Amino acid sequence: MRRSRRPSPQTEAILRALAERGESWSHGYELCTRLRLAPSTVYPALMRLAERDQVETDWEAEPPRGRPPRHLYRLTAAGAALLAGIEPATSRAPARPSPAVGLAIDGAGA
Repeated sequence: MRRSRRPSPQTEAILRALAERGESWSHGYELCTRLRLAPSTVYPALMRLAERDQVETDWEAEPPRGRPPRHLYRLTAAGAALLAGIEPATSRAPARPSPAVGLAIDGAGA
């Protein structure tokens, strides 16, 4: 049985970007530039989402002359359901402070 865990913040950003496009297709380079994420982050995440049927893929039908067709992506119903089950980032618990925060240098405490 596959373990269910929260998507990474980068994967969540990709899902949200695809959801914003609705039925329209997006290509990987567009997602990289819009989200300011490296291709080495975006493409593996897209492949994992596609393997899980959370993202639909296709090839560009009529690319401009001189450019190869691009791989296109859009959110599926399963991807939308996954996204709907993710609590918004603003309601997440804040990160814990590092242990050094609030400690006096001389060890006397605050």
